Amino acid sequence: MGEFTLVITTGGTIACTQNASGALVPTRTAAELVAASGSGLPVRTYDAVRLDSSSVGLGDIDMLRGLVSSALDDASVSSVVVTHGTDSLAETALALDLVHDDPRPVVLTGAMRPADHPHPDGPENLRRAIDVAADRLRRGTGVLVHFGGETLPARGLQKVHTSDLHAFALASERPLPRPVAVQPAPLAPLRIPIIRAWAGADAELVRAAAQLNPDGVVVEALGAGNVSDAMGEAIAGLLSAGVPVVVASSVPNGEVAFEYGGAGGGSTLGALGAIPAGFLRAGQARIALATALSSGVAPQTLF
Repeated sequence: MGEFTLVITTGGTIACTQNASGALVPTRTAAELVAASGSGLPVRTYDAVRLDSSSVGLGDIDMLRGLVSSALDDASVSSVVVTHGTDSLAETALALDLVHDDPRPVVLTGAMRPADHPHPDGPENLRRAIDVAADRLRRGTGVLVHFGGETLPARGLQKVHTSDLHAFALASERPLPRPVAVQPAPLAPLRIPIIRAWAGADAELVRAAAQLNPDGVVVEALGAGNVSDAMGEAIAGLLSAGVPVVVASSVPNGEVAFEYGGAGGGSTLGALGAIPAGFLRAGQARIALATALSSGVAPQTLF
């Protein structure tokens, strides 16, 4: 038997149709999605789960990592395509990329319009994702996302629009170098909240997070990585207690740079041991921290 691309479906808008009350729910199977795409390439399908991607937890990512790894144990599998909801697609893509040490492409895609829309974008996205995955020139490039006619690397990716068909972009001007892949380990047991900063924020949310006994914390800071003095003092308490803290930015583009002083300034937080997320936004920063902690590598190596 010849080589083929394995298409794994997880739900999301690409698989959704309207129910009797008008709500979108994932109903389409992998075979139905591939048939609608019109792809003429050799494809096999596997239905993993049917979820809205806002409900994709770390345990689901563990499952998907396992499926991709098992698929690539088969020499007949030339590549893998994963259909996924857009809300957490960037996070899942990075989770797969951080442990992907096989030259064969893994490509994620999805849709902004449901399958029963008069002009769905899912079929073309999937057809082109299969084309990208089957392209031997894509070997060794890590996990990719194909969406709205663009093929982008997983690292540094973010969803930038709630409805536009070109919904994804990089936070950096150019693709980022990939760290060496780590051995996968279960993410599901980890508790890593994301705390959003705002101007003049008090310490309440940080203190509440500390009560959860978190394995780590991601702070979605202002600007290039700054928070209020009160929040900074509370973060200092987390760091002194040995809790890893990663500081990301709420700004759509650019890198976290620890330059400012004061109790909440990035320079101060960095001196206390906080880790700058670089070009990774909060969702991807959480995935990178979880992967580092589960796999036993220094978190700084994945940022």
